[in-house]
Amino acid sequence: MQQHGILLFAHGARDPLWARPFEAVARQLRERAPDTPVALAYLEFMSPDLRGAAHALAAQGCSAVSVLPLFLGAGGHVRKDLPALLHSVRGELPAVRWQLAPAIGEIDSVVAAMADAAWALLQPQAR
Repeated sequence: MQQHGILLFAHGARDPLWARPFEAVARQLRERAPDTPVALAYLEFMSPDLRGAAHALAAQGCSAVSVLPLFLGAGGHVRKDLPALLHSVRGELPAVRWQLAPAIGEIDSVVAAMADAAWALLQPQAR
């Protein structure tokens, strides 16, 4: 049986409070899918990095991992840095199938949620 994991990938920051929303995403995902391994990794400044999180998921028995960039758009980090990091991980963990998802900010339901939040600010009761 194939164990599928999720690797959430965020930029990282020097301020540890910056990570709270991303940790909340990981926590809520774990609550919704308690049998699915979920890892949160960072490009820089925070740990674990992508390599460390990937190895942790493989150690948990994942044979397939979806990598979800928690970026609003596909800038250089998503288009260049992440694929290069993932290429390296694929070489280190060839038994695991890695699937790169689009940046979360490019997913229609996320765009709609952001528009809904902005719309709510325009409503009289919000002011």
